[in-house]
Amino acid sequence: MKQSKLFISCMIIALCVIPFLASCSEKRGNTAPAIHERDSVPIMTTYGVNTLISDSGVIKYRIIAEEWEVNEVKNPSRWTFNKGLLLTQFDLKKRIVGFMQCDTAIYYDKERRWELHGHVQIVTANNVEFYSSELFWDERNHEIWSHKYSRIKTPDKALEGNWFKSDEQITVYEIRQTKGWGIFNEREFVPNSDGAMSMPSAPIDTMAHKNLQGVVLNR
Repeated sequence: MKQSKLFISCMIIALCVIPFLASCSEKRGNTAPAIHERDSVPIMTTYGVNTLISDSGVIKYRIIAEEWEVNEVKNPSRWTFNKGLLLTQFDLKKRIVGFMQCDTAIYYDKERRWELHGHVQIVTANNVEFYSSELFWDERNHEIWSHKYSRIKTPDKALEGNWFKSDEQITVYEIRQTKGWGIFNEREFVPNSDGAMSMPSAPIDTMAHKNLQGVVLNR
């Protein structure tokens, strides 16, 4: 009788202990943190960039940047310059027709469209200087514009305003909510169809650069 009670007691203890031991012996999996979406990762990151950009075999730009990220998966695909950009533009005779610099820039390569932010500065072959905190450039339509405070300086004018639109060489441009000084002729005081004044500037010549050196990237 005593042996039966002892056997039953041992069975009860075993039934209670075995599940506990089994639960303690279960392995805990290591869970890795979630990764970002695939389209947030650039396919190329280059440091210390000094590159010539060609279009249809013609050298058009020189890019100088501390960091250059290329992402072809994002929609739209883009080049990103998070640590500043200096872009020099050449004409067909390899003459510098201007330069552009800013703190950060995004270039949508398929759409051929630029976004520039932070201390944007442009100097053209016409001796026109442009300053703003933001600028958009549409290469296909040859237009630039800004909806932020902008300043423009030519050999005979200095203007500023909160709305700016121009051709990409800043030879004909519009400024709204403007103030400044300048030497104007009568035609320049005649507003166009939407009430803005167009400001032409005279072109000047620049020196040709026959020997352009650097890595050439074809678009």
